[in-house]
Amino acid sequence: MPTAEQYLRPEVIRTVARLDLRARFIVEGFLSGLHASPFHGFSVEFSEHRRYTQGDDPKDIDWLVYAKTDRYYIKKYQAETNITGYLLMDLSASMAYTYRQELTKLDYAISLGAALAYLMVHQQDPVGLVTFDEKIRHSLPARSKRSQLPNILSLLAKAQPGGETEIARNLRQFASMVKHRSLLMIFSDLLTDSGPVIDALRMLRFAGHDVIVFHILDEAEATFPFDGMVDLQDPETDQNLIVDAEGIKTDYLDAVRDLRETYKKACFSAGADYVPLDTSMRFDKALLEYLSQRRARF
Repeated sequence: MPTAEQYLRPEVIRTVARLDLRARFIVEGFLSGLHASPFHGFSVEFSEHRRYTQGDDPKDIDWLVYAKTDRYYIKKYQAETNITGYLLMDLSASMAYTYRQELTKLDYAISLGAALAYLMVHQQDPVGLVTFDEKIRHSLPARSKRSQLPNILSLLAKAQPGGETEIARNLRQFASMVKHRSLLMIFSDLLTDSGPVIDALRMLRFAGHDVIVFHILDEAEATFPFDGMVDLQDPETDQNLIVDAEGIKTDYLDAVRDLRETYKKACFSAGADYVPLDTSMRFDKALLEYLSQRRARF
């Protein structure tokens, strides 16, 4: 049997058929590795206390914590400890691609999204789900009840890639649907015109939402491991292009680097988080980014 941390590797998690077990194993692997992370010393709930400040009610001081630390801490109220999150999942046809990895981009995104939903529900954080391609396919309002997790996992397990990418339009439509400040976690390969997407991300930040962009490419899209003449096909338009792999490799990798750099700079400028991933990478990088965002809120 693999160890807990080995379930953070895509080639191991793919052997688990049930999505609920994938989610649980990824989170357990992540938590078992926290001792070696910058978050060592924080509880699984990521600290339920904050320092006492002038204006707080002294009756809220946790005297057991004071006895241990000789410092005044108060227990956070429910409104302070909970964060409302939404998973925004791109189901466009390009997300179905894989070359030599066992997980497609969508498989990888769904596994990661399921783990984040598992983590949030077990922290009693309300979490919802939106799936989209050229339009929004399903929308599940954020809830914190335990029954929310199977609802989310059921929709994710049934998700099928298809249709063209309309990320910007869907993000704008979603912004009109959600009324409260939330943490928006976007899962996409972003293989579309970057300008409108960046404008939509800025609009979400202007509306007060926190945003994490998980930019998921296939391992082959990130490294271009091809030789000889290669027949490339756009999955959303069915257009084919036959190219000499060695002749275009440098230009291709430059273009991928430029695309990622464009999104990284735009997200940084807007105050959003940008996480470049490919389908060969462990899941803990993305989970740590979520943890960092959650702690930064309080």
